[in-house]
Amino acid sequence: MLPLEHKILFFVFALIAGALGVWGFYRLYLRIRRGAPSTETRVNNLPARIGYAIMTSLTQERTFRKRRWVSVLHSFIFYGFTYYLLVNVVDALEGYFPFSITSDNPLGAAYNFLADLLSVAVLVGVVSLVARRLWGKSRRDFQFNEKSLLHPLVKQRYIRRDSLIVSGFIAFHVGSRLIGNAAKMVEEARLHGGQYDAFQPFSSALGSVLFGGLSEQAITGWRIFGFWGALGSILAFLSYFPYSKHIHIFMAPLNYALKRPVNTGTLPPMKGLEEAMEQEEPRLGVEKLEDLEWPRLLDAYACIQCNRCQDVCPANATGKALSPAALEINKRMELNVIAAHPSPFTLKPAAFETGASTAHPLLEYAISEEAVWACTTCGACMEVCPVQDEQMLDIIDIRRHQVMVAGEFPAQLQTAFRGMERASNPWGISRDKRMEWAEGLKVPTIDENPEPDVIYWVGCAASYDPGAQKVARAFVQLLDKAGVNYAVLGKKEACTGDSARRAGNEFLYQQLAQENVETLNQVAPKLIVATCPHCMNAIGNEYRQIGGDYRTVHHTEYLEQLVTLGKLPLAELDQNVAYHDPCYLGRHNGVYDAPRTLITKMAGEVLSLERERESSFCCGAGGAQFWKEEEEGRERVSDNRFRELQTRLDRAAEASAEFEQTGKVVAVGCPFCKSMMNSTPEKAKRDDIVVKDVAELMLESVQRATGEWAAPTAAPGADDVAVPNTQTPMERTHETPSADAPQGVLGTTSAETENAQPGSPLDNAHTQPEPQAAAPSPLTSQGDAPVRKSWKPKPSDDVSAAPVQPAPAATEPDQAKQAQAEVASAPGDSAPARKSWKPKSSDDVSSSPVPVTSEPAVRKAWKPKPAADVNPAPAGETAPAIDVATATPATAEPARKAWKPKAPAGAEPDGVVKPGPSPIETSPQAEALAPVPGPVAPPASSGERRKWAPRTTASVQPQEPVSSSDPGSQEPGVQNADTSPASVETTATAAPAERPKWTPKARAGNAQPAAEVTVQAEPAEAEVESQALPALEPEPAPDSQAASGRKKWQPKKN
Repeated sequence: MLPLEHKILFFVFALIAGALGVWGFYRLYLRIRRGAPSTETRVNNLPARIGYAIMTSLTQERTFRKRRWVSVLHSFIFYGFTYYLLVNVVDALEGYFPFSITSDNPLGAAYNFLADLLSVAVLVGVVSLVARRLWGKSRRDFQFNEKSLLHPLVKQRYIRRDSLIVSGFIAFHVGSRLIGNAAKMVEEARLHGGQYDAFQPFSSALGSVLFGGLSEQAITGWRIFGFWGALGSILAFLSYFPYSKHIHIFMAPLNYALKRPVNTGTLPPMKGLEEAMEQEEPRLGVEKLEDLEWPRLLDAYACIQCNRCQDVCPANATGKALSPAALEINKRMELNVIAAHPSPFTLKPAAFETGASTAHPLLEYAISEEAVWACTTCGACMEVCPVQDEQMLDIIDIRRHQVMVAGEFPAQLQTAFRGMERASNPWGISRDKRMEWAEGLKVPTIDENPEPDVIYWVGCAASYDPGAQKVARAFVQLLDKAGVNYAVLGKKEACTGDSARRAGNEFLYQQLAQENVETLNQVAPKLIVATCPHCMNAIGNEYRQIGGDYRTVHHTEYLEQLVTLGKLPLAELDQNVAYHDPCYLGRHNGVYDAPRTLITKMAGEVLSLERERESSFCCGAGGAQFWKEEEEGRERVSDNRFRELQTRLDRAAEASAEFEQTGKVVAVGCPFCKSMMNSTPEKAKRDDIVVKDVAELMLESVQRATGEWAAPTAAPGADDVAVPNTQTPMERTHETPSADAPQGVLGTTSAETENAQPGSPLDNAHTQPEPQAAAPSPLTSQGDAPVRKSWKPKPSDDVSAAPVQPAPAATEPDQAKQAQAEVASAPGDSAPARKSWKPKSSDDVSSSPVPVTSEPAVRKAWKPKPAADVNPAPAGETAPAIDVATATPATAEPARKAWKPKAPAGAEPDGVVKPGPSPIETSPQAEALAPVPGPVAPPASSGERRKWAPRTTASVQPQEPVSSSDPGSQEPGVQNADTSPASVETTATAAPAERPKWTPKARAGNAQPAAEVTVQAEPAEAEVESQALPALEPEPAPDSQAASGRKKWQPKKN
């Protein structure tokens, strides 16, 4: 017990320090309150939230996800400090009242043993972590990429200084208590005949060594020192607490309790978007610190500054400017700066705390614009964060402001935005072509089968990208074999808007999403199955925010259910398979087991990767990265990931001679992952490795099991297309730390070291290669475009992805295959070397007959027609191979005249050709969307596509002449539908049969056979089994407060 004067002095000191501490925490509350209101419910169901916070804190589950040994040391400090909340109270009572907790009873023995043990554990943890930060090799965990934007306080080594202060406080606090307790052990031992307390071994041993020979007065003095050192340091530290990193011991549990009610793949909604857009100075997204939602300001104080989010960031791992850790730390530093007073005893709030705006936008001190656009929205930072911060959401909100208010975003995204606005897909290809992927298959649309059990959401990638088309074709064939009653939306399907939303264009996303919600609400689907995780996430999670509540699953989940029900037999595949977890399937939606279960049943096992499941490494396509150039860095994200996959496959092949003869397959569950893996230069060197979707592997397995195995069916010309972003690095214009920054702040980060793959040593860092003959951007002027190369026909031309990387030159085997295809398609001895053109429903075909000749037509040299400022396809250019022609009767095959665009009114007569600009070589999308000069645009004619609002215009009917309007009258960036290179096709032959019309199987004897197509009757048992196949069991309805509670968005009426 303390002497009286010490009791009085301590009481006064406790009042003063406590008041300052309460004032500091109140000001902390004022700063957090300055954030914008949360758009999601964060305080509902409090008992469950509090229980989650307690369990997550006590188990330290999130901390142990990475850095296991470091997490053990941290747990020593956490559990010790938590227990010290009780120990400090007991010690304070012992100082004022004559009582002591002894080890004479079990409860007292347990209390003393834990206090003694945890005191030593805390000291061990603190000393070890300080040594690790200052001298260990892992000090790189606290370094930043030289490109990362850092707050001035960070450059001044504020983080290290703060860490040393906090560590010193902890060591002094716990050490003082241990010394005071050691003196107490000596005092009690003398009262009990020299018998030390066996339940406090560390304190007893320390006391016998330090104080065994001291007098009673000296021992009492050491006990008083221990009391003031332990409890006095706590009081003295209270005023510094709100400004130190140690505040996370209070803010982390609060962050747990305020967790979002949805998964990480669901972005927060934007309320009042229409009203904000009508304001003179709209406030959309985040520009300044106070624009962040208040839970995001709380994140800055909850941050441990451990840099784990930086370690797993794919952008940081490949040498780019993004550091999620720097973003949170920079926010924290700025909050400290704007809250600072000349004196810590100033008893008035700072200007920011009372409502004043901050002077600088976040892009000046928190994160650079280059880093904002480097994010792939993979969610790895949010998944690994020990305190559940939401770094990715900060970046999305900053993008929203940059796109919708500032209008500053990568130029390549404009192409995707235009495509989504005008054609309802980022490729910018006509909506009329959405069903061409199903050529030769009997795929029912919702109009043909209005009551399906399953709606297959095809998605834009599977509709237009040849590589993804193979997945869609494989999946519908599996559905047919299983007898599933399904349908697709066909032309009623529009882009889900996922890329627009991740790119920050929330307005465009809501337009597209609202259209899809209206369509789906009319269809009322029982179950939606998607082959694209991005579509699945948008429809199943984000559409709830605007009134669309649908049960949506990934196709691997549904296929697993079909296999479990015995609908699809599987045969073993002699292949080594490494599975890549797509971010939006795994990390954002928790689907890990379904694809692995299928692969295991087909290939025996799934090769494990170092980075898999929750720790999977991104392919680099997410966050709208697929549609833009990748920021400057050491390498591409996809290169890094593919090297890991190929290394694992090679290691499996070397493990046994038996495996040397097996195939090497990278299995994916996302069309964008497939495209990224196929487009990496590393993949181009490895012809022995094949990238396939799980559905493609499964179709092969099923066909082998049923004896139907043949080459996989695919839409003609469906070759994989390189990822449509060029290799030109973006110019960095934002401030980055200079080379003379303090040592220990800059350096090679853990992300760069730990994620480095073979073939990319850190000591051989390089930037991305220079672009090679990249297709000109549709945003550049025609005057700057390169001269167009002479056209050469290809047997598999497609319009799947634009813009795309230049295709590599054909190898000799490819040329041989091309020659064989040309010979095989030749109708006679003197046929031309290209496939005959087949008219489509969307083509403008002149009704005038063409004279018939007995010899193949000779292609005339292309010449521009007057007043036609477009670049039409040359007369003999082969039509895109994936186009599906409409059946049209024809009795003869006339020769073809050279194609000529129709001349608008006022054009020069035939034969008078004005010199025009040199044709330029553009990608299909660039040709479809390139600006066309001309006079002021009059109202759009019937042959043009109007700007999307929100439905696309009807397509031109086949075989009907459409008057061509003046090219100059079109919208900038949109070519006339009659002269678009993607839609104008020139030859005249008998048209082949159209896509087989789907006919439902007979139901109870009242089936009506289709008039156009003869369908072979199915066995009665199969028919009954098909109708009896249930959809997956419904999930319980989502919590209304968690899923909705928001005003339904309504498009602005014109």
